[in-house]
Amino acid sequence: MMTTFKNSTICSAIAVMAAMLFVACGNADQSEKTSPTNQTTGQETVEVAPMVDSGISFKDENGKIVSLSSLKGKVVFINFWATWCPPCIHEMPSINDLKKSFEGNGNIAFLMVDVDNKIAQSTAFMSKNNYDLPVYTPASDIPSDFLAGAIPTTVILDKSGEMVGRLEGGRDYTDPQLINALKALVESE
Repeated sequence: MMTTFKNSTICSAIAVMAAMLFVACGNADQSEKTSPTNQTTGQETVEVAPMVDSGISFKDENGKIVSLSSLKGKVVFINFWATWCPPCIHEMPSINDLKKSFEGNGNIAFLMVDVDNKIAQSTAFMSKNNYDLPVYTPASDIPSDFLAGAIPTTVILDKSGEMVGRLEGGRDYTDPQLINALKALVESE
């Protein structure tokens, strides 16, 4: 399947996301578990993972189930974390700032997924630290191409549901390159 992107900003954003995908935690061989499809965009070649299975779902603190298929049409930022994980805690302020930078934009969704399934504890953590980040727990099996055992892990899906980034390890999500890449994905059609 061939995809054509309408402008070079989106191509650049996807190229940045793909680069981050391969250098996350210095584990290039483990950061991409899917068989990428080679897609050509002008002179650049960008590898993207196949579309995400729509059966993946998460549960919020009220028991409401959110499936990834229901978020199609939005960029989806999924962070897998736990309250006992120091790198997870360290990156949380920058994720909160990243989410604030998209405040009021309905074209992106943030899912903070507690891998320990302790929703009350993780919700209390967010409240105590004044983070405006929605907490979820897995409501279905999480595929290994999303989470292969290392936390924190962040997965970024484009509006069509294709994985464009998988980042293992803690990082600063206020990095301008990452913000610009996400903005390009959010503004894409």
